Amino acid sequence: MREGLKKNGKTLVLDCSSGISGDMLTAALLDLGADEKLLRETLGTLPLTGYRIAVTRVVKSGLDACDFDVILDSEHENHDHDMAYLHPDRFGPAVLTEHVHTHEEDHHEHDHAHEEDHHDHDHGHEEHHHDHDHGEHAHENDHGHEEHHHEHEHEHEGHHHHHHGRNLEDITRILEAGKLTPGALETALRIFRIVAEAESKAHGLPVEKVHFHEVGAVDSIVDIAAISICIDQLGITDCILTNLTEGTGTVRCQHGILPIPVPATTQILSSYRIPFHIDPRIRGELITPTGAAAAAALRTGDVLPERFTILSSGLGAGKRAYETAGIVRAMLICGEKTQTGDQESEEHDRILVLQTNLDDCSGEALGYTLEKLLDGGALDAYYTPIYMKKHRPAYQLTVLAAADDRRKLEQIIFRNTTTIGIRVFAADRTKLSRRILSVETPWGMADVKCCRMGDEILCYPEFDSVAAICDAQGTGFMQMYHQIKEYAEKYLQSDGSAL
Repeated sequence: MREGLKKNGKTLVLDCSSGISGDMLTAALLDLGADEKLLRETLGTLPLTGYRIAVTRVVKSGLDACDFDVILDSEHENHDHDMAYLHPDRFGPAVLTEHVHTHEEDHHEHDHAHEEDHHDHDHGHEEHHHDHDHGEHAHENDHGHEEHHHEHEHEHEGHHHHHHGRNLEDITRILEAGKLTPGALETALRIFRIVAEAESKAHGLPVEKVHFHEVGAVDSIVDIAAISICIDQLGITDCILTNLTEGTGTVRCQHGILPIPVPATTQILSSYRIPFHIDPRIRGELITPTGAAAAAALRTGDVLPERFTILSSGLGAGKRAYETAGIVRAMLICGEKTQTGDQESEEHDRILVLQTNLDDCSGEALGYTLEKLLDGGALDAYYTPIYMKKHRPAYQLTVLAAADDRRKLEQIIFRNTTTIGIRVFAADRTKLSRRILSVETPWGMADVKCCRMGDEILCYPEFDSVAAICDAQGTGFMQMYHQIKEYAEKYLQSDGSAL
């Protein structure tokens, strides 16, 4: 999990009780209010060819939802929504004749062997939703929605990687060539790095030698870029992931027919300690590698506030037909915590506590390790004298960390101390809302950490500011610290708008 909220950030809640995939998440974010025009313009700057985009309204399990569709041409088609291809044991030719239509335009994160003898995209999309979902999707005109179907042709270079798969360097080059904002580019690259690490572990290859087949396909690159663009455009910096559900059975992908969850998805869920539930009633893949990677990259928590207000909501439709609703629900929320007027005074999150006992490690090594841990992203790190068996004096090293940083911080501890084991447990944390303000005091400018606790304002001057004023004024540290603290609290109490 990533740490904390950026200033003025928004909290996104993703209900993934029907799983998560790239197109489902993009559709949910568009339904939440992301700007479709901006999305299309930005995607159009990527050096990719062989696809067009359609954004439509569909009915999924009786609910009106948004559908985001990356429609591939015959050269790039991967049959990723072709149920007969994905699940030949259930939707083989005999079953397909009665229930399922093969869609040349269907696609998803899995890149499969494909035929290239048809090219129906410009005239076959109108039937897409109805046929693919066995009646769950109705055509837009059947349920009162004005058709909102745009086509976007791309004529850029760069599709020659399709057959052998792209590596992380190829995809980085594609994303960096587009006009993504720095925030969107960072999120997109992070999602792909997560997939690369998972594929590396699954196949026993160095990250730089991993070739993406499923997630390197055109539609998945577009899905991941689209997710990142929408997240950045909506100003989302905190994401709570709830009710993540996976199905059972097998699915066909580039490497053959594999058990669900597929290896890349399994590695991501494991590496990022993402809680999920397997529903034995559902035969099929609900969590795709792209969906899992996006969840890992965005997730900052799993627990909703006790009380909250929903500011807006959206539904994103999936395209595979399983025994489930087939939607991702997205909500922007405002937590109802201890407040003064419109100001929230508390934040709640969940962190990890890493602990180990050391009875044969020098003070110099521990001091060096603390510096590395704090530089490496630890929220806090300290060691405490303890007594172990046979009354041996020792130290207990404790590190507070965001879940995303667990592996990195564990490696720092193993590399720089003598420990061979680390205890890890989750801890709920309540934080006072805080800001660091520069306050003009009678003694000079001082940086002060300011917190709200109900109606009370608490101020804690920063060490460097107090020390600089002490040197300039020739006063003692504690005396100046308390003077600045008292002055800042009185000033902010009388003018709370500064917070």
